Amino acid sequence: MEGMEPFYMAAVARCPGMGSVRLQDLVEFMGSAQAIWESQTGDWQVPGIGGKLKGQFEDFRKRNQELPQQVQEECARLGIRLLTIREEDYPTMLKEIYDAPAVLYVKGTIKREVQRVAMVGARRFSPYGEAVAKSFGAGLAKAGVTVVSGGARGIDTASHRGALQVPGGRTVAVFGCGVDVIYPPENRRLFATIVERGGALISEYVPGTQPLPAYFPSRNRIIAGLSRGTVVVEAARRSGSLITAELALSEGREVFAVPGSIFSNTSEGCHHLLKEGAAMASSVEDVLEGLGLAAEEKKPRQEPKLTPEQRRVYQVLSFEHPLTIDEIIECLPDEEVSALSFVLLQMEMEGLVVENELHAYRRAERE
Repeated sequence: MEGMEPFYMAAVARCPGMGSVRLQDLVEFMGSAQAIWESQTGDWQVPGIGGKLKGQFEDFRKRNQELPQQVQEECARLGIRLLTIREEDYPTMLKEIYDAPAVLYVKGTIKREVQRVAMVGARRFSPYGEAVAKSFGAGLAKAGVTVVSGGARGIDTASHRGALQVPGGRTVAVFGCGVDVIYPPENRRLFATIVERGGALISEYVPGTQPLPAYFPSRNRIIAGLSRGTVVVEAARRSGSLITAELALSEGREVFAVPGSIFSNTSEGCHHLLKEGAAMASSVEDVLEGLGLAAEEKKPRQEPKLTPEQRRVYQVLSFEHPLTIDEIIECLPDEEVSALSFVLLQMEMEGLVVENELHAYRRAERE
C-alpha cells in the first residue's frame, strides 16, 4: 500500500466503536480506508454496522477532519511505522487469528515470514524462573527463532534479555500502551536495544496511550497470534499469562508449560496447564522439537572446576532456592563460619554462585 492509505486506515480505526473486525468488513465493502473516510455513511450496507456506529463515525470525522494528515505527521515525528492488515509485510500468523489488529504501530523491524515463539510468565519471578526464561530465550534465539513477549517486568524482561544475549538474536515486545510510552520505565535501555538489534516494539494502541490494566488482555492476543507456540515459565493460577495460553490454544497454536516447585504459587498456573494437556517443557529442546524446528546440536553441560572445599558447598546449593550461611552450616555442620564465608566469596568472584539482597546464595547459571 502506498501514499496516505495506511494513515486513513489508522484514522478510521480510532473511531470509538469501530473495532478491527468491523473496520476490515467495511474496507472490504468500500474498497479502501480513504473511501470510508470520504464516504457518506448512508452508503455503508454492511451487516453488523448499524445507525449507532454510523452516527459515531460522522461525529468523530466532523471533530477530526485533518486526522489522516495528523497521524502521518505524528508517526514521522516519533519514528513509528504504520503497518495495516492489508499490507504484504503484515505478519502472516497474526493475520490468521480472529480479531487481528487492523493497524499496528511499529518501532523497529517486524517480518512477515519468520519463526516466532512467545514466552510469558509472572512479573514477580523466582531466581529459578529468571534463569529458565533467560536460558530458553537464548536457546530459541540460537535456533534462529524470534522471541515474542510483552516487555513487562519479570519473565517477559528475562526472556527478551536471554534472546539478546545471543549474537544476532532477535526479539519482539508487544505493548499494552503506545509504542512511544516506556513502560516499565526501567526497561528503556532494553527496548532501545531490541530495536537496535533488528527486533521490534509493536502495539495496536495509538501513540501516547497509557498502560491501563484493561489494555493488557487485548495485547495478549497479539503475543499469541504472532507466535507458533507459547511457553509459560511461571504463572499464578489466575494470571494474564494463562489468558495468553488460552488465546493460543483457541487459535490452534501449541502451548508449553515449564514445571516448577509444588510449593510455589507461581507454579500453580503452569501445573494447571500441564493437567489440561499442555506440553511439558523441561528444556528449550522440548519446545523446538514440539514445533518441528531444528535445534542446534546440544553441547554437554560443562561442570565447573572446583576445589574440594568448593565442591562440598556447591553440592548443597541449587539453582532455585538460595540458602543463607546458617542454612548451609546446617547441611555442613563441620564447616567453620569464617572458612565458609571465605569459600563463598571465592566462588562468587569466580562466577560460581550468586548472592541476593538477603545474603543468601544459589548456583549461578553457566553456559
